[in-house]
Amino acid sequence: MPIIEINHKKVHIQELNKGAEQTVVLIHGMFSNLSIYYFNIAPVLAKKFHVVMYDLKSHGMSERFEDGYDLGNMSSDLIALMDELQLEKVHLVGYSFGGLIALKTALNYQNRINQLIVMEAPDPQDEKARGIIDQYSKEFLEHYVANFTDTTKVQMGKRQMEKNHRMYEFLFNKTSIKADMIREKDFLSEVNLSEIHIPTLLLYGSDSNCRATGEWLNDQIPDSQLKLIPGDHNIPIQEPALIAEKMAEFLSKNLSKTLTQNHG
Repeated sequence: MPIIEINHKKVHIQELNKGAEQTVVLIHGMFSNLSIYYFNIAPVLAKKFHVVMYDLKSHGMSERFEDGYDLGNMSSDLIALMDELQLEKVHLVGYSFGGLIALKTALNYQNRINQLIVMEAPDPQDEKARGIIDQYSKEFLEHYVANFTDTTKVQMGKRQMEKNHRMYEFLFNKTSIKADMIREKDFLSEVNLSEIHIPTLLLYGSDSNCRATGEWLNDQIPDSQLKLIPGDHNIPIQEPALIAEKMAEFLSKNLSKTLTQNHG
């Protein structure tokens, strides 16, 4: 269980294919953990890339904290993680609230990102979108236990579920997470997304409540493309193979172009 310290916080990370020249960093959504990528998506990307996954603060096996869930702090944690791992420039992927962290990082630290993949980032102004994050997170936990827990250790699955519910209780009742998310409600309308000059892939569920946000982002970000995936907000669980294929295809296709620009 690799734990590293960044910004005075203990952070749980997992890495695949450390020897690869290019790195992809994967950010999960609020109220889930890195396992959303670990089983199906990361191994496909690891055929070509060094893959780094990490649990956000108070999620998964990372240390618990009561505050600092605004996008500025979360983005700063991400850059500190990259610095600690000596990653000068990465391909960045963010799902749900992690997609907003990825967008914030792309705006503030554009020189540290080669390519950007935003999956199902919600508009924080949309109360319904904020509500569905909780709803889908519970589905994620149930799916995790049903599919990825060793069936010979059913009790371990139950314990894992209880542990995750304790995490929920802590996040909802003891932290500033909800207040911080509400404080970020104007994020997308306050920033100038046309300043993002990074090849960007937007992945959204065709039946997702957040689809309109994906279409809007596609209009705002100059070098972006939108791909609709069958499903709703939970597409990484519903269509992991298709998601992994679209990500790998996008990153590989743009890779030679990005390398040429970097060395040009």
